[in-house]
Amino acid sequence: MRGRAGRKGKDEIGESYVCCQKDDAKEVEQLLETNIPPISSCLTPGKRGIKRALLEVIAVRLATHEDAINDYIQKTLLYHNINQETLDRMASDSISQLIAEDLITQSPSNCYDPTPLGSATVAAGLNPEDSLFLHDEMRQALQHFVMDSDLHVFYLFTPISIPPHDIDWRIFLDEINELDESGQRVMSFCRINPAFINRMANSPGTLPTNTPEEVQMARVYRRFYAALQLRAICNEEPLHKVAARFCTTRGFVQSLSTTCHSFAAGIIKFCERLGWGMLVAVLEHMADRLRAGARADLLELARIPFVKSRTARALWENGYRNLRAVAEADAEAIAQVMLLAQPKRSKVSGEMEGGYLLKLKEKAEVVVRQAGRLWEREGAVDIEGEM
Repeated sequence: MRGRAGRKGKDEIGESYVCCQKDDAKEVEQLLETNIPPISSCLTPGKRGIKRALLEVIAVRLATHEDAINDYIQKTLLYHNINQETLDRMASDSISQLIAEDLITQSPSNCYDPTPLGSATVAAGLNPEDSLFLHDEMRQALQHFVMDSDLHVFYLFTPISIPPHDIDWRIFLDEINELDESGQRVMSFCRINPAFINRMANSPGTLPTNTPEEVQMARVYRRFYAALQLRAICNEEPLHKVAARFCTTRGFVQSLSTTCHSFAAGIIKFCERLGWGMLVAVLEHMADRLRAGARADLLELARIPFVKSRTARALWENGYRNLRAVAEADAEAIAQVMLLAQPKRSKVSGEMEGGYLLKLKEKAEVVVRQAGRLWEREGAVDIEGEM
């Protein structure tokens, strides 16, 4: 679909062109002729809610007293969509809840200030409910952090609101039975009950979500199941194999890998604002692994453009174990190693092989050149540090 909207003050209409298959033409026509749904505010209780918006304006000092908050509310779409009395009650209830949850404080002069938890919530881009859940999880991690296993960090990096997905309880049971002693401790500290998983595996059903406590525990089990998949990805297992191993779609695994990057950055900011420096140091190291999708020994190589986990592992196994080794290598030799890392190389026909190898060599030249730049930059930083 291509087109452009009309220019404000100059055009009355806009134009767009839709290209589709003939069989889809009827559905496309219906889509174009359907009524446009009315615009509604995202601050309604069923959507984002005004509670998060009020926390954000208080945390960034946009509105810190009642008159400023009322002025802010009057500039929202929600103000024009619902009854004034209802909106005032929603705002008052939200402020009371934020105070009760220790996200903001109210001074004797009726000014509102964010608490460290409130500031951390906004910095991490979380809603208040998710923030309280995460705060509880992180406090437990501070008390019982398992340093001899990477599973605990991957659990913390797993998004709280992951896309809905079914848990294969039989696979879940098999996976936890294969965990070593440190993995078992992680499972215990994360409140995962093996007996419950065994019961679900032998009598298929759905996670109970009838009470707030059950909703929270359902979230814990889904996160832990997803964390096992995330750990497999960072241990350099191909996405399609992870999807098959956990009986899920490749799209879900890929989406999980992508969303974890931004969530991990938010978690680190959350801990920084709360002053949990030691936890930040651990999380930042693991965030690099998450970004590279590889084990710790490949992090240096994974910084090079075009070098993903599979290519980095091939370089490592062929003796190119750091930036300097790649920077000083011949591009032809690097191209041969990169060829070994290509999963589809056997499917390339004879006529296309020449062009394929040429492109691979050009990419190898870029890899060598970029490795050289990274190596030079690191050398310059070391020299400056010694002066």
